[in-house]
Amino acid sequence: MYTDGTIVGVSTRVLIVDDDVPTRIGLRSILDAEPRLDVVGEAADGREACNLIASLEPDVVLMDVRMRPMDGITATRTITSDAHTLDRPRVIVLTTFDHDEYVFGALRAGASGFLLKRTPPEELVDAIRLVAEGEALLTPEATRRLVAEFAKQNDAPAEARDAMDWLTPREREVLLLIAHGLTNHEIASSLDVSLETIKTHVKRIFMKIGVHDRVQAVIAAYEARLVAPAP
Repeated sequence: MYTDGTIVGVSTRVLIVDDDVPTRIGLRSILDAEPRLDVVGEAADGREACNLIASLEPDVVLMDVRMRPMDGITATRTITSDAHTLDRPRVIVLTTFDHDEYVFGALRAGASGFLLKRTPPEELVDAIRLVAEGEALLTPEATRRLVAEFAKQNDAPAEARDAMDWLTPREREVLLLIAHGLTNHEIASSLDVSLETIKTHVKRIFMKIGVHDRVQAVIAAYEARLVAPAP
């Protein structure tokens, strides 16, 4: 499914995780109508989702956060924890509220972004495809605002702060632009360098600070105070 973090193939396989049956039915009806999106299963809580991952091999997991007995934060951490597994799924958190400490907890646990449950169907579909391609949902202002708000209330672990010292001045510059929501293409244009150069910088940044996508990189940058939170 993945090669160098990017999903290849005809269809994107999706697992829906929510304890509300009507929500699962609604999501499935939206996704079933889309070409190259394949809902491979449903789960009513995080534990069931984790048990289904190996057999269903989803590319993207749509994850509710407030569930019992296992919530979405714990499930997300379990699903994304093996950094050496190239085919681990990406997680998109679905939530009712855009300012939710549970959602921030899921982002810290490894989710690639979040969407409101009232998100229009076309935006949901676009988000799934974006995340399936190995990107993170940093473009929506709500994601950056949530990260900035909650990250400034926490300090990064000492090892995460120390890791920032390994970044070169250019890598710090790239990380700051990532934190402001710029894409690789936009960063390349801003710094007047090639896209491949920026991709190389991003890979090295992720390796040095121990993260696997842009959301975790931005959280680490805020918590280490590399990015100054707005007042």
